[in-house]
Amino acid sequence: MLRLRRAAAAAAAAAMTSASLITGCAFHGEAATYDGGLARSQRQKVVWHGCKNSPRDTMGDELDKAGARCGEVTVPLDYRHPDGRVIKVALSRLRATDRAHRHGTLLYNPGGPGVPALYLALQLRQAEPLLAARYDVIGMDPRFVGRSTPLDCHWPTVSIGSAGPDRSTFEKTVRLSRDLASRCARHRSVLPFVSTRNTARDMDVIRAALGEKKINYLGSSYGTYLGEVYLQLFPHRADRVVLDSTLDPDLYGPDLTRTMGPAVGRALEHWAAWVARRDSRYHLGSTTAEVLNAVNELNRTVSRGPIRVGRHTVDSQVLPQLLWNVTAGDDDEAYASYSADVRVLVTAARGSEANPTQVLEQTLTGLAAPDTDGTFSVQTAIQCADRAASHDPEAYYRDIQAHRTTEPVFGPLARTVTPCSFWPAAPAEPATKVRNDVPVLMVGATGDPAAVYQGQLAAHRDLRGSRLVTLRGAFHHTVYAGLFAPKNMCVDKAVNTYLKDGTLPPGDMTCRS
Repeated sequence: MLRLRRAAAAAAAAAMTSASLITGCAFHGEAATYDGGLARSQRQKVVWHGCKNSPRDTMGDELDKAGARCGEVTVPLDYRHPDGRVIKVALSRLRATDRAHRHGTLLYNPGGPGVPALYLALQLRQAEPLLAARYDVIGMDPRFVGRSTPLDCHWPTVSIGSAGPDRSTFEKTVRLSRDLASRCARHRSVLPFVSTRNTARDMDVIRAALGEKKINYLGSSYGTYLGEVYLQLFPHRADRVVLDSTLDPDLYGPDLTRTMGPAVGRALEHWAAWVARRDSRYHLGSTTAEVLNAVNELNRTVSRGPIRVGRHTVDSQVLPQLLWNVTAGDDDEAYASYSADVRVLVTAARGSEANPTQVLEQTLTGLAAPDTDGTFSVQTAIQCADRAASHDPEAYYRDIQAHRTTEPVFGPLARTVTPCSFWPAAPAEPATKVRNDVPVLMVGATGDPAAVYQGQLAAHRDLRGSRLVTLRGAFHHTVYAGLFAPKNMCVDKAVNTYLKDGTLPPGDMTCRS
Protein backbone atom coordinates (compact mmCIF):
# COMPACT_ATOMS: atom_id res chain seq x y z
CA MET A 1 0.00 0.00 0.00
CA LEU A 2 1.29 3.43 -0.88
CA ARG A 3 2.41 5.70 1.93
CA LEU A 4 0.20 8.76 1.94
CA ARG A 5 0.25 11.82 4.17
CA ARG A 6 -3.38 11.67 5.24
CA ALA A 7 -5.31 8.72 6.58
CA ALA A 8 -8.28 9.31 4.28
CA ALA A 9 -6.09 9.34 1.19
CA ALA A 10 -4.31 6.23 2.44
CA ALA A 11 -7.60 4.41 2.84
CA ALA A 12 -8.73 5.40 -0.64
CA ALA A 13 -5.45 4.34 -2.18
CA ALA A 14 -5.57 1.04 -0.31
CA ALA A 15 -8.99 0.29 -1.72
CA MET A 16 -7.93 1.10 -5.26
CA THR A 17 -4.70 -0.84 -4.95
CA SER A 18 -6.54 -3.91 -3.69
CA ALA A 19 -8.89 -3.71 -6.64
CA SER A 20 -6.02 -3.27 -9.04
CA LEU A 21 -4.39 -6.49 -7.87
CA ILE A 22 -7.54 -8.34 -8.77
CA THR A 23 -7.97 -6.71 -12.18
CA GLY A 24 -4.26 -6.57 -13.01
CA CYS A 25 -4.24 -2.77 -13.28
CA ALA A 26 -2.43 -0.51 -10.81
CA PHE A 27 -2.68 2.73 -12.77
CA HIS A 28 -5.51 4.26 -10.75
CA GLY A 29 -3.83 3.53 -7.43
CA GLU A 30 -0.71 5.23 -8.77
CA ALA A 31 -2.68 8.25 -9.91
CA ALA A 32 -4.25 8.79 -6.49
CA THR A 33 -0.97 10.01 -5.04
CA TYR A 34 1.37 10.85 -7.87
CA ASP A 35 -0.78 12.17 -10.71
CA GLY A 36 -0.15 15.80 -9.80
CA GLY A 37 3.60 15.40 -10.08
CA LEU A 38 3.28 13.34 -13.23
CA ALA A 39 0.83 15.68 -14.96
CA ARG A 40 2.96 18.75 -14.41
CA SER A 41 6.13 17.03 -15.58
CA GLN A 42 4.44 15.54 -18.63
CA ARG A 43 3.57 18.94 -20.09
CA GLN A 44 7.21 19.68 -20.95
CA LYS A 45 8.91 19.09 -24.28
CA VAL A 46 12.43 17.80 -24.81
CA VAL A 47 14.87 20.36 -26.21
CA TRP A 48 17.32 18.35 -28.31
CA HIS A 49 20.98 19.22 -28.71
CA GLY A 50 24.29 17.57 -29.52
CA CYS A 51 25.50 14.77 -27.27
CA LYS A 52 29.18 15.67 -26.97
CA ASN A 53 29.61 17.84 -23.89
CA SER A 54 33.39 18.19 -23.71
CA PRO A 55 36.45 17.71 -25.95
CA ARG A 56 37.17 14.39 -24.22
CA ASP A 57 33.62 13.07 -24.42
CA THR A 58 34.19 10.13 -26.77
CA MET A 59 30.77 8.64 -26.01
CA GLY A 60 29.01 11.85 -26.95
CA ASP A 61 31.18 12.17 -30.05
CA GLU A 62 30.16 8.68 -31.24
CA LEU A 63 26.51 9.44 -30.62
CA ASP A 64 26.77 12.68 -32.60
CA LYS A 65 28.48 10.91 -35.50
CA ALA A 66 25.69 8.32 -35.53
CA GLY A 67 23.08 11.07 -35.84
CA ALA A 68 21.83 10.91 -32.27
CA ARG A 69 20.49 13.88 -30.36
CA CYS A 70 20.53 14.28 -26.61
CA GLY A 71 18.24 16.10 -24.22
CA GLU A 72 16.90 16.23 -20.69
CA VAL A 73 13.61 16.18 -18.87
CA THR A 74 12.97 17.78 -15.50
CA VAL A 75 11.27 15.53 -12.95
CA PRO A 76 10.37 15.86 -9.27
CA LEU A 77 12.72 14.29 -6.78
CA ASP A 78 9.57 13.12 -4.97
CA TYR A 79 6.48 12.85 -7.17
CA ARG A 80 4.27 13.36 -4.12
CA HIS A 81 5.65 16.90 -3.91
CA PRO A 82 5.85 18.25 -7.47
CA ASP A 83 6.57 21.78 -6.23
CA GLY A 84 9.63 20.61 -4.35
CA ARG A 85 13.12 19.79 -5.51
CA VAL A 86 13.56 18.74 -9.14
CA ILE A 87 16.30 16.79 -10.89
CA LYS A 88 17.39 16.29 -14.50
CA VAL A 89 17.16 12.99 -16.37
CA ALA A 90 19.28 12.70 -19.51
CA LEU A 91 18.33 10.80 -22.65
CA SER A 92 19.52 10.18 -26.18
CA ARG A 93 17.45 9.54 -29.30
CA LEU A 94 18.34 7.75 -32.51
CA ARG A 95 15.53 8.22 -35.00
CA ALA A 96 14.07 5.36 -37.03
CA THR A 97 15.72 5.12 -40.44
CA ASP A 98 12.56 3.87 -42.20
CA ARG A 99 10.19 6.72 -41.39
CA ALA A 100 7.42 5.27 -43.57
CA HIS A 101 7.27 2.14 -41.39
CA ARG A 102 8.15 3.72 -38.05
CA HIS A 103 6.19 2.12 -35.24
CA GLY A 104 7.07 4.49 -32.43
CA THR A 105 9.58 5.04 -29.65
CA LEU A 106 11.43 2.22 -27.90
CA LEU A 107 13.14 2.89 -24.59
CA TYR A 108 16.05 0.62 -23.69
CA ASN A 109 17.48 -0.27 -20.29
CA PRO A 110 20.43 -2.71 -20.35
CA GLY A 111 20.41 -3.60 -16.66
CA GLY A 112 22.45 -2.76 -13.60
CA PRO A 113 20.95 -1.18 -11.70
CA GLY A 114 22.91 2.01 -12.06
CA VAL A 115 24.10 1.56 -15.65
CA PRO A 116 24.03 4.58 -18.01
CA ALA A 117 22.20 3.81 -21.25
CA LEU A 118 22.70 6.86 -23.45
CA TYR A 119 25.52 5.20 -25.36
CA LEU A 120 24.26 1.62 -25.08
CA ALA A 121 21.19 2.62 -27.07
CA LEU A 122 23.55 3.12 -30.01
CA GLN A 123 24.99 -0.36 -29.54
CA LEU A 124 21.50 -1.84 -29.47
CA ARG A 125 20.53 -0.12 -32.69
CA GLN A 126 23.74 -1.24 -34.38
CA ALA A 127 23.09 -4.83 -33.29
CA GLU A 128 19.53 -5.04 -34.61
CA PRO A 129 18.69 -3.48 -38.00
CA LEU A 130 14.96 -3.94 -37.36
CA LEU A 131 15.12 -1.65 -34.34
CA ALA A 132 17.12 0.90 -36.30
CA ALA A 133 14.52 0.91 -39.06
CA ARG A 134 11.23 0.82 -37.15
CA TYR A 135 11.85 2.61 -33.86
CA ASP A 136 13.20 5.81 -32.44
CA VAL A 137 15.55 4.23 -29.89
CA ILE A 138 15.81 6.08 -26.57
CA GLY A 139 18.68 5.59 -24.16
CA MET A 140 18.09 6.96 -20.67
CA ASP A 141 20.54 7.46 -17.84
CA PRO A 142 18.24 6.61 -14.90
CA ARG A 143 17.94 9.16 -12.13
CA PHE A 144 21.22 9.69 -10.25
CA VAL A 145 23.17 7.72 -12.88
CA GLY A 146 25.59 9.04 -15.50
CA ARG A 147 24.39 12.44 -16.71
CA SER A 148 21.15 12.33 -14.73
CA THR A 149 21.98 14.32 -11.58
CA PRO A 150 24.64 11.77 -10.57
CA LEU A 151 24.93 10.54 -7.00
CA ASP A 152 28.34 9.53 -5.68
CA CYS A 153 29.16 8.48 -2.11
CA HIS A 154 32.90 8.32 -2.91
CA TRP A 155 33.31 4.74 -1.80
CA PRO A 156 36.88 3.42 -1.50
CA THR A 157 35.99 0.07 -3.07
CA VAL A 158 33.88 -1.43 -5.85
CA SER A 159 32.73 -4.50 -3.91
CA ILE A 160 32.02 -5.93 -0.48
CA GLY A 161 33.77 -9.20 -1.23
CA SER A 162 33.08 -12.64 0.12
CA ALA A 163 32.36 -13.29 3.78
CA GLY A 164 35.18 -15.82 3.67
CA PRO A 165 35.61 -19.00 5.69
CA ASP A 166 34.92 -17.91 9.26
CA ARG A 167 33.55 -15.38 11.72
CA SER A 168 36.54 -13.02 11.46
CA THR A 169 36.29 -12.66 7.69
CA PHE A 170 32.52 -12.22 7.91
CA GLU A 171 33.01 -9.41 10.42
CA LYS A 172 35.23 -7.65 7.88
CA THR A 173 32.30 -7.49 5.46
CA VAL A 174 30.07 -6.20 8.26
CA ARG A 175 32.51 -3.41 9.11
CA LEU A 176 32.98 -2.51 5.46
CA SER A 177 29.24 -2.49 4.78
CA ARG A 178 28.60 -0.26 7.79
CA ASP A 179 31.37 2.12 6.71
CA LEU A 180 30.10 2.37 3.13
CA ALA A 181 26.57 3.07 4.29
CA SER A 182 27.80 5.85 6.57
CA ARG A 183 29.53 7.52 3.61
CA CYS A 184 26.14 7.94 1.93
CA ALA A 185 24.58 9.65 4.96
CA ARG A 186 25.20 13.11 3.52
CA HIS A 187 22.76 12.18 0.73
CA ARG A 188 20.09 11.13 3.21
CA SER A 189 17.54 13.61 1.84
CA VAL A 190 17.52 12.02 -1.63
CA LEU A 191 18.21 8.34 -0.88
CA PRO A 192 14.56 7.30 -0.38
CA PHE A 193 13.78 8.50 -3.92
CA VAL A 194 16.58 6.69 -5.77
CA SER A 195 14.09 3.95 -6.52
CA THR A 196 12.93 1.90 -9.46
CA ARG A 197 9.37 3.12 -8.93
CA ASN A 198 10.52 6.70 -9.44
CA THR A 199 12.60 5.71 -12.47
CA ALA A 200 9.44 4.14 -13.92
CA ARG A 201 7.62 7.42 -13.33
CA ASP A 202 10.48 9.23 -15.06
CA MET A 203 9.99 6.90 -18.02
CA ASP A 204 6.37 7.95 -18.27
CA VAL A 205 7.40 11.60 -18.17
CA ILE A 206 9.74 10.88 -21.08
CA ARG A 207 6.92 9.14 -22.95
CA ALA A 208 4.67 12.17 -22.59
CA ALA A 209 7.44 14.67 -23.34
CA LEU A 210 8.07 12.83 -26.61
CA GLY A 211 4.40 13.12 -27.52
CA GLU A 212 3.79 9.36 -27.44
CA LYS A 213 0.52 7.87 -26.20
CA LYS A 214 2.29 4.57 -25.56
CA ILE A 215 5.90 3.49 -25.32
CA ASN A 216 7.73 0.37 -26.43
CA TYR A 217 10.33 -1.07 -24.11
CA LEU A 218 13.26 -3.46 -24.10
CA GLY A 219 14.85 -4.29 -20.78
CA SER A 220 17.48 -6.86 -19.88
CA SER A 221 18.62 -8.07 -16.46
CA TYR A 222 17.68 -5.34 -13.93
CA GLY A 223 15.99 -3.60 -16.85
CA THR A 224 13.36 -6.34 -16.70
CA TYR A 225 12.47 -5.34 -13.16
CA LEU A 226 12.20 -1.72 -14.24
CA GLY A 227 9.90 -2.88 -17.02
CA GLU A 228 7.81 -4.94 -14.61
CA VAL A 229 7.37 -1.94 -12.33
CA TYR A 230 6.43 0.31 -15.25
CA LEU A 231 3.84 -2.22 -16.43
CA GLN A 232 2.32 -2.34 -12.96
CA LEU A 233 2.18 1.43 -12.55
CA PHE A 234 1.24 2.33 -16.13
CA PRO A 235 -0.29 -0.71 -17.83
CA HIS A 236 -2.23 1.36 -20.36
CA ARG A 237 0.91 3.21 -21.48
CA ALA A 238 2.82 0.13 -22.64
CA ASP A 239 2.85 -1.01 -26.26
CA ARG A 240 5.34 -3.73 -27.25
CA VAL A 241 7.44 -4.88 -24.30
CA VAL A 242 10.35 -7.34 -24.35
CA LEU A 243 11.98 -8.54 -21.13
CA ASP A 244 15.29 -10.35 -21.58
CA SER A 245 16.41 -12.54 -18.64
CA THR A 246 13.61 -11.55 -16.31
CA LEU A 247 14.06 -11.11 -12.58
CA ASP A 248 11.50 -12.36 -10.08
CA PRO A 249 9.85 -9.11 -8.90
CA ASP A 250 9.04 -10.62 -5.51
CA LEU A 251 12.73 -11.27 -4.80
CA TYR A 252 14.43 -8.26 -6.37
CA GLY A 253 16.30 -6.12 -3.86
CA PRO A 254 19.47 -6.06 -1.75
CA ASP A 255 19.37 -9.83 -1.14
CA LEU A 256 18.71 -10.94 -4.71
CA THR A 257 22.17 -12.50 -5.01
CA ARG A 258 21.20 -15.08 -2.38
CA THR A 259 19.25 -16.86 -5.13
CA MET A 260 22.24 -16.91 -7.48
CA GLY A 261 24.77 -19.12 -5.67
CA PRO A 262 23.33 -22.48 -6.80
CA ALA A 263 22.85 -21.19 -10.36
CA VAL A 264 26.46 -19.98 -10.53
CA GLY A 265 27.50 -23.38 -9.20
CA ARG A 266 25.68 -25.06 -12.08
CA ALA A 267 27.38 -22.69 -14.52
CA LEU A 268 30.70 -23.71 -12.97
CA GLU A 269 29.85 -27.37 -13.57
CA HIS A 270 29.04 -26.61 -17.21
CA TRP A 271 32.41 -24.89 -17.62
CA ALA A 272 34.16 -27.76 -15.82
CA ALA A 273 32.84 -30.23 -18.40
CA TRP A 274 34.10 -27.94 -21.18
CA VAL A 275 37.59 -27.53 -19.75
CA ALA A 276 37.88 -31.24 -18.89
CA ARG A 277 37.68 -31.98 -22.61
CA ARG A 278 40.71 -29.70 -23.06
CA ASP A 279 42.90 -31.02 -20.27
CA SER A 280 45.96 -31.14 -22.51
CA ARG A 281 45.79 -27.35 -22.72
CA TYR A 282 44.67 -26.26 -19.25
CA HIS A 283 45.74 -29.17 -17.00
CA LEU A 284 42.86 -28.73 -14.57
CA GLY A 285 41.54 -32.30 -14.80
CA SER A 286 40.28 -34.70 -17.43
CA THR A 287 36.79 -35.12 -15.95
CA THR A 288 34.20 -32.71 -14.63
CA ALA A 289 34.71 -34.05 -11.12
CA GLU A 290 38.48 -33.58 -11.29
CA VAL A 291 38.11 -29.98 -12.44
CA LEU A 292 35.62 -29.18 -9.68
CA ASN A 293 37.94 -30.81 -7.14
CA ALA A 294 40.75 -28.55 -8.37
CA VAL A 295 38.55 -25.48 -7.87
CA ASN A 296 37.45 -26.62 -4.41
CA GLU A 297 41.05 -27.31 -3.41
CA LEU A 298 41.98 -23.84 -4.65
CA ASN A 299 39.23 -22.40 -2.46
CA ARG A 300 40.37 -24.40 0.58
CA THR A 301 43.99 -23.33 0.09
CA VAL A 302 43.09 -19.65 -0.12
CA SER A 303 40.81 -20.04 2.93
CA ARG A 304 43.91 -21.02 4.91
CA GLY A 305 45.93 -18.06 3.67
CA PRO A 306 46.31 -15.69 0.72
CA ILE A 307 48.23 -16.47 -2.45
CA ARG A 308 50.35 -14.22 -4.66
CA VAL A 309 49.46 -13.66 -8.30
CA GLY A 310 52.00 -11.33 -9.84
CA ARG A 311 51.87 -8.12 -7.80
CA HIS A 312 48.48 -8.97 -6.32
CA THR A 313 47.36 -10.75 -3.17
CA VAL A 314 44.34 -13.01 -3.57
CA ASP A 315 42.60 -13.86 -0.31
CA SER A 316 39.37 -15.60 0.66
CA GLN A 317 37.34 -12.44 0.13
CA VAL A 318 38.68 -11.86 -3.39
CA LEU A 319 38.90 -15.39 -4.83
CA PRO A 320 35.13 -16.08 -5.03
CA GLN A 321 34.71 -12.84 -6.98
CA LEU A 322 37.27 -14.05 -9.51
CA LEU A 323 35.61 -17.45 -9.80
CA TRP A 324 32.20 -15.76 -10.18
CA ASN A 325 33.43 -14.61 -13.60
CA VAL A 326 32.29 -17.96 -14.95
CA THR A 327 29.04 -16.04 -15.45
CA ALA A 328 30.66 -13.86 -18.15
CA GLY A 329 29.57 -16.25 -20.90
CA ASP A 330 29.40 -19.87 -22.01
CA ASP A 331 30.91 -19.67 -25.49
CA ASP A 332 34.39 -20.97 -26.34
CA GLU A 333 36.01 -17.54 -26.16
CA ALA A 334 34.62 -16.75 -22.71
CA TYR A 335 35.42 -20.21 -21.34
CA ALA A 336 38.96 -20.12 -22.74
CA SER A 337 39.64 -16.80 -21.03
CA TYR A 338 38.16 -18.02 -17.74
CA SER A 339 40.10 -21.29 -17.93
CA ALA A 340 43.39 -19.45 -18.38
CA ASP A 341 42.63 -17.36 -15.30
CA VAL A 342 41.75 -20.40 -13.19
CA ARG A 343 44.94 -22.12 -14.37
CA VAL A 344 46.97 -19.16 -13.06
CA LEU A 345 45.17 -19.24 -9.71
CA VAL A 346 45.64 -22.99 -9.29
CA THR A 347 49.33 -22.66 -10.13
CA ALA A 348 49.74 -19.95 -7.48
CA ALA A 349 47.84 -22.00 -4.90
CA ARG A 350 50.21 -24.92 -5.50
CA GLY A 351 53.15 -22.74 -4.54
CA SER A 352 54.57 -21.91 -7.96
CA GLU A 353 55.20 -18.45 -9.32
CA ALA A 354 52.19 -17.27 -11.30
CA ASN A 355 51.64 -14.14 -13.33
CA PRO A 356 48.12 -13.05 -14.22
CA THR A 357 46.70 -13.08 -17.70
CA GLN A 358 45.83 -9.69 -19.13
CA VAL A 359 42.17 -10.20 -18.23
CA LEU A 360 42.99 -11.35 -14.70
CA GLU A 361 45.35 -8.40 -14.22
CA GLN A 362 42.59 -6.00 -15.21
CA THR A 363 40.11 -7.72 -12.91
CA LEU A 364 42.42 -7.70 -9.89
CA THR A 365 43.37 -4.08 -10.51
CA GLY A 366 39.71 -3.14 -10.76
CA LEU A 367 38.76 -4.92 -7.54
CA ALA A 368 41.50 -3.04 -5.69
CA ALA A 369 40.41 0.35 -7.03
CA PRO A 370 38.00 2.87 -5.49
CA ASP A 371 34.52 3.45 -6.87
CA THR A 372 35.72 6.41 -8.91
CA ASP A 373 32.53 7.03 -10.90
CA GLY A 374 30.01 6.20 -8.16
CA THR A 375 28.58 3.17 -9.97
CA PHE A 376 28.74 0.83 -6.95
CA SER A 377 27.28 3.36 -4.54
CA VAL A 378 24.35 4.35 -6.76
CA GLN A 379 23.67 0.70 -7.64
CA THR A 380 23.45 -0.05 -3.93
CA ALA A 381 21.33 3.04 -3.31
CA ILE A 382 18.75 1.88 -5.85
CA GLN A 383 18.49 -1.55 -4.27
CA CYS A 384 18.21 -0.09 -0.77
CA ALA A 385 15.44 2.27 -1.91
CA ASP A 386 13.51 -0.56 -3.57
CA ARG A 387 13.27 -2.96 -0.66
CA ALA A 388 14.37 -2.87 2.97
CA ALA A 389 17.07 -5.32 4.03
CA SER A 390 17.44 -7.10 7.35
CA HIS A 391 19.24 -4.96 9.92
CA ASP A 392 20.53 -8.04 11.72
CA PRO A 393 23.99 -9.12 10.49
CA GLU A 394 23.58 -12.38 12.38
CA ALA A 395 20.77 -13.38 10.03
CA TYR A 396 23.26 -13.27 7.16
CA TYR A 397 25.90 -15.20 9.08
CA ARG A 398 23.43 -17.94 9.97
CA ASP A 399 22.38 -18.16 6.33
CA ILE A 400 25.99 -18.46 5.18
CA GLN A 401 26.72 -21.16 7.74
CA ALA A 402 23.61 -23.11 6.75
CA HIS A 403 24.81 -23.24 3.12
CA ARG A 404 28.57 -23.76 3.53
CA THR A 405 28.36 -27.43 2.62
CA THR A 406 26.18 -26.99 -0.47
CA GLU A 407 27.67 -23.64 -1.59
CA PRO A 408 31.29 -23.67 -0.36
CA VAL A 409 32.67 -21.26 -2.96
CA PHE A 410 29.85 -18.88 -3.83
CA GLY A 411 27.59 -18.99 -0.76
CA PRO A 412 29.72 -16.67 1.41
CA LEU A 413 29.85 -14.18 -1.47
CA ALA A 414 26.21 -14.32 -2.55
CA ARG A 415 24.70 -14.44 0.94
CA THR A 416 26.75 -11.92 2.89
CA VAL A 417 25.57 -8.67 4.42
CA THR A 418 25.35 -5.50 2.30
CA PRO A 419 25.38 -1.76 3.08
CA CYS A 420 21.57 -1.83 2.90
CA SER A 421 21.55 -3.41 6.37
CA PHE A 422 23.00 -0.15 7.71
CA TRP A 423 21.47 2.27 5.22
CA PRO A 424 20.84 5.80 6.53
CA ALA A 425 17.40 6.13 4.89
CA ALA A 426 14.41 3.81 4.68
CA PRO A 427 12.53 3.23 1.40
CA ALA A 428 9.85 5.84 0.76
CA GLU A 429 7.42 3.20 -0.52
CA PRO A 430 6.84 -0.53 -0.19
CA ALA A 431 8.28 -2.82 -2.85
CA THR A 432 6.12 -3.10 -5.95
CA LYS A 433 3.78 -6.08 -6.13
CA VAL A 434 3.70 -7.07 -9.80
CA ARG A 435 0.51 -8.81 -10.91
CA ASN A 436 -1.09 -7.85 -14.24
CA ASP A 437 -2.32 -9.05 -17.63
CA VAL A 438 -0.34 -6.73 -19.91
CA PRO A 439 0.96 -8.53 -23.04
CA VAL A 440 4.73 -9.06 -22.74
CA LEU A 441 7.34 -11.17 -24.51
CA MET A 442 9.87 -12.73 -22.13
CA VAL A 443 13.07 -14.46 -23.25
CA GLY A 444 15.68 -16.19 -21.12
CA ALA A 445 18.04 -19.13 -20.67
CA THR A 446 17.50 -22.14 -18.42
CA GLY A 447 21.07 -21.92 -17.12
CA ASP A 448 21.10 -18.16 -16.53
CA PRO A 449 23.32 -17.65 -13.45
CA ALA A 450 21.90 -14.21 -12.61
CA ALA A 451 18.23 -14.26 -13.60
CA VAL A 452 17.73 -17.80 -12.34
CA TYR A 453 15.21 -19.77 -14.37
CA GLN A 454 12.90 -20.43 -11.41
CA GLY A 455 12.67 -16.66 -10.99
CA GLN A 456 11.88 -16.25 -14.68
CA LEU A 457 9.04 -18.74 -14.33
CA ALA A 458 7.75 -16.88 -11.27
CA ALA A 459 7.74 -13.62 -13.23
CA HIS A 460 5.97 -15.40 -16.09
CA ARG A 461 3.19 -16.39 -13.68
CA ASP A 462 2.96 -12.84 -12.29
CA LEU A 463 2.79 -11.32 -15.78
CA ARG A 464 -0.28 -13.24 -16.80
CA GLY A 465 -0.36 -11.82 -20.32
CA SER A 466 3.21 -12.86 -21.07
CA ARG A 467 4.70 -15.43 -23.42
CA LEU A 468 8.03 -17.01 -22.51
CA VAL A 469 10.69 -18.02 -25.04
CA THR A 470 13.07 -20.38 -23.23
CA LEU A 471 16.61 -20.94 -24.48
CA ARG A 472 17.59 -24.40 -23.28
CA GLY A 473 21.16 -25.53 -22.72
CA ALA A 474 22.57 -22.01 -22.34
CA PHE A 475 24.43 -20.79 -19.25
CA HIS A 476 24.66 -17.07 -19.92
CA HIS A 477 22.81 -13.94 -18.88
CA THR A 478 20.74 -12.13 -21.56
CA VAL A 479 19.91 -13.84 -24.83
CA TYR A 480 18.61 -11.28 -27.36
CA ALA A 481 20.54 -9.52 -30.13
CA GLY A 482 23.99 -10.77 -29.15
CA LEU A 483 24.73 -7.66 -27.11
CA PHE A 484 26.21 -9.42 -24.08
CA ALA A 485 26.13 -13.08 -25.16
CA PRO A 486 26.21 -15.09 -28.40
CA LYS A 487 23.33 -14.49 -30.80
CA ASN A 488 20.64 -17.14 -31.05
CA MET A 489 18.67 -17.00 -34.27
CA CYS A 490 15.60 -18.68 -32.79
CA VAL A 491 15.34 -16.17 -29.94
CA ASP A 492 16.07 -13.20 -32.19
CA LYS A 493 13.43 -14.29 -34.70
CA ALA A 494 10.76 -14.54 -32.00
CA VAL A 495 11.60 -11.11 -30.61
CA ASN A 496 11.92 -9.40 -33.98
CA THR A 497 8.65 -10.85 -35.24
CA TYR A 498 6.90 -9.42 -32.19
CA LEU A 499 8.60 -6.04 -32.52
CA LYS A 500 7.74 -5.94 -36.22
CA ASP A 501 4.03 -6.75 -36.13
CA GLY A 502 3.08 -6.75 -32.44
CA THR A 503 1.86 -10.35 -32.43
CA LEU A 504 2.91 -12.51 -29.51
CA PRO A 505 3.58 -16.21 -30.10
CA PRO A 506 0.40 -18.28 -29.60
CA GLY A 507 2.06 -20.00 -26.66
CA ASP A 508 5.37 -20.39 -24.87
CA MET A 509 8.30 -21.45 -27.07
CA THR A 510 11.56 -23.35 -26.67
CA CYS A 511 14.81 -22.60 -28.49
CA ARG A 512 18.06 -24.58 -28.34
CA SER A 513 21.50 -23.23 -27.61
